[in-house]
Amino acid sequence: MPALLAIRHPKRFPAAGLLVALLLALLVCAPATGAAAAGKNKRHPHPRKVKPKPVYWGAWIGDQLTGEAAPWDMNAAYKFEEILGKGMSLLQFSSPFQYCDGSTCYLYEFPEEAMQDIRNHGSIPFFSWGAEVAPRVNEVQPDYQLADLIEGRHDAYIRQFAGEVRAWGHPFFLRFNWEMNGDWFPWSEGANGNVPGQYVAAWRHVRDVFNSVGATNATWVWCPFADAKGRLADIRSLYPGDEYVDWACMDGYNWGKSPVNAQRWKSFGQLFDKTYEQLTKKVARRKPIMLAEFASSPHGGHKALWIKNMFEKLPRKYPRIRGLIWFDSFDRGVNWPLETSATATRAFSRGIGKRRYLDNRFSELAESPIRPLP
Repeated sequence: MPALLAIRHPKRFPAAGLLVALLLALLVCAPATGAAAAGKNKRHPHPRKVKPKPVYWGAWIGDQLTGEAAPWDMNAAYKFEEILGKGMSLLQFSSPFQYCDGSTCYLYEFPEEAMQDIRNHGSIPFFSWGAEVAPRVNEVQPDYQLADLIEGRHDAYIRQFAGEVRAWGHPFFLRFNWEMNGDWFPWSEGANGNVPGQYVAAWRHVRDVFNSVGATNATWVWCPFADAKGRLADIRSLYPGDEYVDWACMDGYNWGKSPVNAQRWKSFGQLFDKTYEQLTKKVARRKPIMLAEFASSPHGGHKALWIKNMFEKLPRKYPRIRGLIWFDSFDRGVNWPLETSATATRAFSRGIGKRRYLDNRFSELAESPIRPLP
């Protein structure tokens, strides 16, 4: 900067030269104004936008489309995709440890055929597996307390199931004992005679059994219920630890004024913001996040607008959410399915139609644990 050098060495210039040098110095040091400033802002008007990252998506599809739920009838999945105009990268279903039909009870085997049907379709199986007996009348199940898992009373079954997982050999998502921060499942610490500290111990024990038999193709999803009002158990005490969890997760529903469980209408943010912040900042700070069950009823608000607003906000406000599974089933008569509303279907189809939402291209997926695509 010559003018500044001239001030440090005034003897090099006559008086008139010194005056010119001082004026030059003032011009150099003054902040840009007017056209100069506008030109500078024009070159860099906004920070560089971050490109939204890919998201797995899919549904948990009930029997309303074909008379039988997917994947037991894959035609239900095909019909759902036809309605929305896009293939699913995820397809969810579930089973308990045990099922009782009257006086006959049996343990569920690993559903290899259903898993393979999903994989052949190009989707990734998302399997929810609960330590309970079905059908469940209530949360009281003395044979399925957390202490029973911790003390190994179900190890023979878990080991056999894990061996079948290993034998199948392909990657899938395993959501084990979900919504544990509530009190409506037999594995919740606030139910069924369970005490604090047992949930984490039980989770770790079951995963250790899987590891011991080499069933490493399961990607473990830890999934509390979204606690919008702060009324449920603190999820920090229920987190098994980063080494035992591959993905974090949330479930949540906008019930609206539905006849079963009437509540105040809640936006997507009102449902999930509080728990999302907990997961990303305090509990599972290094884990990708999945929505394993979510939906909005049409009662008391505009379902299509709820969906539209969600898709607008997901990439910028919830970048850690890398998987979505819509609960497309009637539950206790509540109208969760998309296809019952033309406007809701159209809103979801438009949102999921963006390239970031991945279609059914995963029939050859080999990586485990499954990671978000970069």
